[in-house]
Amino acid sequence: MGECMKEGNVYLKLEQSVQVSNKRITLEDIAEIYAWDYTVTKELGQIVVLTVKGDKNEKNVISALKLINLMQKEFPGINIDHIGEPDLIVEYRMPVPENKLVEGIKLIVLSLIVFFGSAFTIMTFNTDVSVGEVFDLVYELVMQKPNTNGSVLEVAYSLGIPIGILGFYNHFKVRKAKEDPTPIHVEMRNYEEEMNKAIILDASREGSELK
Repeated sequence: MGECMKEGNVYLKLEQSVQVSNKRITLEDIAEIYAWDYTVTKELGQIVVLTVKGDKNEKNVISALKLINLMQKEFPGINIDHIGEPDLIVEYRMPVPENKLVEGIKLIVLSLIVFFGSAFTIMTFNTDVSVGEVFDLVYELVMQKPNTNGSVLEVAYSLGIPIGILGFYNHFKVRKAKEDPTPIHVEMRNYEEEMNKAIILDASREGSELK
């Protein structure tokens, strides 16, 4: 394979984490590779980085130095420019056949939890800050009579909550929702990033990182 090499650089780009479903994990499964020749790129991509043993989901932390070392062993004298993260989390997840019935049940259960959880949160907040009493007081100050049958304030407040949620989470327009991440997406990405950092740090301290 070394005969096909020519002078030039090879670029290796790593993300913070990647998910795979095959036990024989090659370099092209977990990294982006760019070389001056397509054949070189393909041959580098076929380097076996890790073979998962057993039948369970697992995570492995691999150092970029490990990948560079494997590439240089396969092609001595290769010049590699590393771009991206210094460590990579490879998450192996066993392939599971999709069950539409189970996925539908999960969706329904999750929707119910979110709906009733949100409703309970809003009700306890309103009770805690006495929103009803505030509306009654405002109504009495403006109308100069007690509020006995409800008012436009309650109606506007009830309509404003779902409209405000749709606007805040950026789903008021279908096109806008597809272009920009919502606040919950941003928070989930921040959580994922912090979790990945913790996994990498733990692996480094425990000496389980593949180097």
